Amino acid sequence: MIKKELRAWETISRKTILRFSKFLTVESHAIKLPDGQIIPDWPWLIIPNAAIVLAVTEDKKFLCFRQTKYAVDGTSLAPVGGMLEPNETSLDAAKRELLEEVGYEAPDWIDLGSYILDPNRGIATMYLFLALNAKQVAKPNSDDLEDQVLLFLSRNEIKNALKKGEFKILAWSAVVALSLNYLSALENQEAG
Repeated sequence: MIKKELRAWETISRKTILRFSKFLTVESHAIKLPDGQIIPDWPWLIIPNAAIVLAVTEDKKFLCFRQTKYAVDGTSLAPVGGMLEPNETSLDAAKRELLEEVGYEAPDWIDLGSYILDPNRGIATMYLFLALNAKQVAKPNSDDLEDQVLLFLSRNEIKNALKKGEFKILAWSAVVALSLNYLSALENQEAG
């Protein structure tokens, strides 16, 4: 195998084009590619990073919502999640969102990784978590704008929903798939 040294793109300058709100900033970057080519107007989007949580209750039910989203046609299944506050760690945001959105806490947290939504336009990083042995400790105190209904799905139900494409957002599908994979690997390890 031939090894080639890979070189990163270089940001030469950046200019804010639009600061719409805390939810969206648009920049124009001038960038230099590894071959020396200059692109003077590369679009760059900034939205807050978010924590996405698939929670499993003590009796092995998966918590998720059936909800509406402005950019989604119809309804979608959705795990708990929301944007990180300034200076908040991803795990703290995940715990806060679980408590706010459904009134649950969990003693066992699995970090499933962080993933950039668009590698060439910035956008945001999604921090994915699996929360195990969740139990209700309070009433939900959510400021979500969407209509939503909390569901308690069995493992087969959530697996089938994932296969049927009922989680219509990529980060949501990813947290469900990674969680199911983690739980299967854990069971195989315990069995063998």
